[in-house]
Amino acid sequence: MTELLLKSVSFSYPDGTKALEDLTLTVPSGQRLAIIGQNGAGKTTAVKLMNGLLKPTEGAVFVGDWNTKDYTTAQVSRKVGYVFQNPDDQIFHNDVESEVQFGPKNMGFDPERVEKLTDWAMELCGIRNVAEENPYNLPYSVRKFVTIASVLAMDSDVIILDEPTAGQDRVGLDLLGKLLEELESKGKTVITITHDMEFVTEYFSRIVVMANRRIIADDDSEYIFYNHDILEESMLKPPAVAKMANLLGLEKGILTKSQLLSLIKERDIAGGR
Repeated sequence: MTELLLKSVSFSYPDGTKALEDLTLTVPSGQRLAIIGQNGAGKTTAVKLMNGLLKPTEGAVFVGDWNTKDYTTAQVSRKVGYVFQNPDDQIFHNDVESEVQFGPKNMGFDPERVEKLTDWAMELCGIRNVAEENPYNLPYSVRKFVTIASVLAMDSDVIILDEPTAGQDRVGLDLLGKLLEELESKGKTVITITHDMEFVTEYFSRIVVMANRRIIADDDSEYIFYNHDILEESMLKPPAVAKMANLLGLEKGILTKSQLLSLIKERDIAGGR
């Protein structure tokens, strides 16, 4: 499998705008990592460096033993798949199945493997029933899963999800959760950039917080969301559950609905209710 390493990386756009400054980050194979922060913090630039869409101005990005400066974006994307925030930036076929098949076919996989990966990805993303539909006739939330499936079918070691929960209802969120569990069982690395703090606390054990083009924290959700200084510097708000727990005077560490309900139930039982 593939470890990612960003080593003392800085990046500036052609107009001179600096997007990252001296960023160092290691992502072990098989890990789930959430990168959070306000717009302009450098999140998208960081993940585009990971899959070769951008090359560092200073420092180096390694995908396994590959220095991305020595490889094309197409080559790096075979190891690091990137699902864009807006599915309309990624879809270009007239039916869902052709969209999902394109990646593995383009990578030269044999027909049997293409079929197997396509079926697996479509089933995992809940889009088997719309295989023959034009993606642009589908709701935005479903189009998101079409692009996720198209990247999963390439069987990359690393999957980057850009704002995967945008436009999703409860059914879509639950489907994303099952998808993450399946990818973990296969040893895949999953990296997300998101503004959905509930999604982060529910499914990601490691969180990197970015602000002002650099990493300001790298820890678990309890440390991040109960640290006033980190939240203030990054201008982030904790999940609603954490705010409710704080208002109720409960101990730190409550971040998910299940944790909150369990604690309330324990207190009711202890109180003889």
